[in-house]
Amino acid sequence: MRDIRVVGDPVLRTPAEPIIDFDRDLRRMIDEMFAVMYAAQGVGLAGPQIGVSKRIFVYDCSNRKGHVINPELTVDDDTEVLDEEGCLSVPDRGTGTPIYARTPRAAGVTVSGLDRLGRPIRIRARGTLARCFQHETDHLDGRLYVDRLARDAARKVLLQAP
Repeated sequence: MRDIRVVGDPVLRTPAEPIIDFDRDLRRMIDEMFAVMYAAQGVGLAGPQIGVSKRIFVYDCSNRKGHVINPELTVDDDTEVLDEEGCLSVPDRGTGTPIYARTPRAAGVTVSGLDRLGRPIRIRARGTLARCFQHETDHLDGRLYVDRLARDAARKVLLQAP
């Protein structure tokens, strides 16, 4: 099983490449991503978090489970919602558990992309699922949730991380 990459690893700051091959290896990677996510007790995991700079994420959040390949995110409701958010790639140096901070996100989004067979999918989300989709899509663009925090709040989080 692959390790989760943590803040400081360049793969987390590099925009991921689109997936073009929808083959057995891709299906295996999706299964592996779910296994890594569940082992870490996460609700979402993006390719770069396991060292794969490809545009893919998996999720099991708000009673919805799935994956999105080559996602495109559209904000449907830009009302800012502040809520606690953490990341498997930003763990506390002492405990190894995610560090949480109140992070602003849009209230509603739609994610469009492809499934493991290359078929189009489109999911509208609000609340926690919308937050998850924004968080995972940020990973694919080389961003971390700390980038959305005020400077002092980001500094506080990063001082606790490895």
